Amino acid sequence: MMSGLGLGWFNGWLFLVFQFLPVLILKVNAPRDVFKRHTHWSGYNRSQKILLVVSKIIKAFYVILVTLTPLKIGTMMFIIGVILALFGLAGLTIAMFNFKNTPFDQPVTTGIYKISRHPMSLTLTISEVGTCIAIGSWIALFVILLAKIPYHFINLAQEEFCIRKYGNSYREYMKHVPRYFLFF
Repeated sequence: MMSGLGLGWFNGWLFLVFQFLPVLILKVNAPRDVFKRHTHWSGYNRSQKILLVVSKIIKAFYVILVTLTPLKIGTMMFIIGVILALFGLAGLTIAMFNFKNTPFDQPVTTGIYKISRHPMSLTLTISEVGTCIAIGSWIALFVILLAKIPYHFINLAQEEFCIRKYGNSYREYMKHVPRYFLFF
């Protein structure tokens, strides 16, 4: 399912640009305090730091693979992939603005955060899976799903951080909102 790897104008890198665009826009437009809401490296223990690095290394391989893989334009897989990628991108953008617009001293519980405690992670994964389908690469799909395994533990660390920071209000939120949309 994977042939003809190489640099090209109509490769998967086009999807990557759109996946990174909401992050760039948020970083440019958001106050610095917005990013302190999430656990920083200093809040992770040694195991969590290792998992984060492992996840980022695997994701780097995904980025290289997607960048070098041509799009399968004109196929049903391309259309399905584009729809999934756009759906994920829309959710990611909404989640980032919900995150940005929540006062710093409160947990983010509004908007798309009412249906998932980790909507950025979830919707980015949906967009990445759509990208893999659009380029027709099962290897890229396997790689990105592999990168999500250690990242799940980072999400758990973020929840621990939020419990320490927000206390019972975050615990109550956890009782009513699943971690990944349908999964508690």
